Amino acid sequence: MGKKNSGAQTRNLEDGPALCEILEQRGISRRDFMAFCTAMSAALALPATFAPRIAQALDQVARPTLVWLEFQDCAGNTEALLRASNPTVAELILDVLSIDYHETLMAAAGHQSEEVLAKVVKEQKGKYIAVVEGSIPLKDDGVYCCIGGKSAVDIAREVCGNALATVTVGSCAAFGGIPAASPNPTGAVGVSDAVPGATVINLPGCPLNPDNLTATVVHYLTFGKLPATDSLGRPLFAYGKRIHDACERRSHFDAGQYVEQWGDFAHRKGHCLYKMGCKGPETFNNCPTQRFNEKTSWPVGSGHGCVGCSEPLFWNTMTPFYRRLPNVPGFGIETTANKIGAGLAVATAAAFAAHGVISALRPGEDSQEERREETDAEDRNRPDNQD
Repeated sequence: MGKKNSGAQTRNLEDGPALCEILEQRGISRRDFMAFCTAMSAALALPATFAPRIAQALDQVARPTLVWLEFQDCAGNTEALLRASNPTVAELILDVLSIDYHETLMAAAGHQSEEVLAKVVKEQKGKYIAVVEGSIPLKDDGVYCCIGGKSAVDIAREVCGNALATVTVGSCAAFGGIPAASPNPTGAVGVSDAVPGATVINLPGCPLNPDNLTATVVHYLTFGKLPATDSLGRPLFAYGKRIHDACERRSHFDAGQYVEQWGDFAHRKGHCLYKMGCKGPETFNNCPTQRFNEKTSWPVGSGHGCVGCSEPLFWNTMTPFYRRLPNVPGFGIETTANKIGAGLAVATAAAFAAHGVISALRPGEDSQEERREETDAEDRNRPDNQD
């Protein structure tokens, strides 16, 4: 992973009031603060008993300085940040972090903003956290993305190379994302390839879940070190399990109940989207448990299959999104959806029979009764049957 971090800095008296005191001044109660700490322990896949330790750490450490760089991106991760609810962006900026540089959020512009970034790099070398959104083009000396007269690759090597750690937000910054899709005309890459040797934590997704960014920072503040990662530099607390493992439609996969066509009866009943190309079986992320928009929903929950956006070069490897069936570990890559469903349906039927229950489950098919109900409803709603 590159260089080691030196641990979170302890807050001194001259740093001002503790976080809990600041929150109280803003009308946020101790109960609300502890609820946030509990949410962070859940996001970090830690027991709820860790909430007091997180609260203590946030009270005792100095707010880390954070600079946010945007390169070849659509600003989708910034938009996700603006909709963060644990905590809100206002709380994140004013209380938990010191976001000194962010093109979209800061008041300064032009030369003034670039001076702020240069000052952080010079005066806080090895102490600040860099966040990178967007891929970095290397072709033709990086001319395809320039900010303030400097190429993205030069900025990244200066800022990320001198940071305590760099957190990539979104698949573009982590692995190159859509700009790196074949034929990759700008030579776009992720931060690790552009700045070898930098300490990088990857938070891929299109966009990322902002709770995972907050949890990564909270982990550092609580334990004085960055979270454990997989071989791709992704924190295990967020990317340690496949989407398929925690999917709310998993029981339908196990029963061999698949959506065959968008809008069909199985789709409306919430059956498995595997046959529609869902890449959940080979994608690692905590989308089913963390969800988005204040935990309201997530793509599969809303009826759309996973496209595998948190995996490297997903635009090349996961397409065509609605036709390529993902590999399901344990079944073999040559196994078709029908064979998987048939085998699981037989096993399910046998289990039901053992308890004296008759099963009518068949892969990709509705029961005759369900089809009859659906047909009758459609006939009643036909225009020529209306009075």
